[in-house]
Amino acid sequence: MMQPLAERMRPSRIEEFVGQEHLVAPGAVLRNMLLSKNLSSFILWGPPGVGKTTLARIIAGSLDREFYTLSAVSSGVKDVREVIQRAESGKMFAKGAPILFIDEIHRFNKAQQDALLGAVESGTVVLIGATTENPSFEVISPLLSRCQVYVLKSLEVKHLEVLLKRALKEDKILKQRKIRVKENEALFRFSGGDARKLYNILEIIISTFPEEGEIIIDNDIVTDRLQENIALYDKDGEQHYDIVSAFIKSIRGSDPNAAIYWMARMLAGGEDPLFIARRMLILASEDVGLANPNAALLAQSCFDAVHKIGMPESRIILAQTCIYLATSPKSNSAYMAIDEAMALVKSTNEAPSVPLHLRNAPTELMKELGYAKDYKYAHAFEGNFIDQEFLPDSLKGLKFYEPGQNARENEIRKRLQELWKKYDY
Repeated sequence: MMQPLAERMRPSRIEEFVGQEHLVAPGAVLRNMLLSKNLSSFILWGPPGVGKTTLARIIAGSLDREFYTLSAVSSGVKDVREVIQRAESGKMFAKGAPILFIDEIHRFNKAQQDALLGAVESGTVVLIGATTENPSFEVISPLLSRCQVYVLKSLEVKHLEVLLKRALKEDKILKQRKIRVKENEALFRFSGGDARKLYNILEIIISTFPEEGEIIIDNDIVTDRLQENIALYDKDGEQHYDIVSAFIKSIRGSDPNAAIYWMARMLAGGEDPLFIARRMLILASEDVGLANPNAALLAQSCFDAVHKIGMPESRIILAQTCIYLATSPKSNSAYMAIDEAMALVKSTNEAPSVPLHLRNAPTELMKELGYAKDYKYAHAFEGNFIDQEFLPDSLKGLKFYEPGQNARENEIRKRLQELWKKYDY
């Protein structure tokens, strides 16, 4: 069976690797690791199709190490232990610790990750994990502390141009065809910075032309042919990021019917339930926020429950949370407040100092210098409130939080108006 174009074009040397210059360019961390042959465990975190698996294979091949690979989707604790046992059995004859590559390591549960700990700590294997999710949330702390985390970025147009030209020029099948790329904007746009997707799209487009004759590719051709072959274009039958976007926007727009439909599409397409739960946890604060503070609590409980229970039962928990969030009143006031405050902090060259009356005064010297002097303890006053300044002098009067127009925040606004006469609430 003919290999897919993406597999045929997979580079085998670091010099052929495209993108991720911050990791693989001369003098960068992974290039130096190869030169020194001093390999330590690490996790590659980045979107699909940016070279995580390829980098792991290049490193193993360059260092002539045994290379074991497991997929977190289909492997269990037994598989992990078998690989570790094989690594221990062959270490007498090995040129260095074998490399264990685990794709989608974020899908390993705690027991599976625990099974790796001893082997990674003792150096029996060098772990290279690949994940599209933040390792801080998905990898247990003891394992994460033994691994460096390297962030990979989506490929830029300049990288996609190199990959496209290389495929047309070097691939043993494509170079035999008369292919002319008249326009590449649609090719790159649909690929979304994903090299694998770029090659998949290219193969689909070419397959729609007769075997003989010239093939001219332009933006209209790409768009039309992909719409006709959408199931091929997206291997899971789902346009991942578009579906996610529709799901989030349906909840934000308070439409529980649309939200549950898009969730069903994601689950039917094989989406990780934890990914859905995580997105709802973010949305609970970003879009529901202070209009219904219980939303964040329910979303957190949903995430924890899905993590412990798994599918298919988790679909019910996800559905409950989805409908709750969609039918909740909405407010993005907290989201807007922190973004406005952070924008101000980043735009300020010199951060104003903390006012003396707000500083901690653990020593007598600090007290003599005026630290904490004139601070008024709110609980010592009627209503547990006293009007005093908490911002630096240069920022007096700035307001970042603007209560949203909903029942809960209307109450907050009323209270703030009573307490803070200097702010226009």
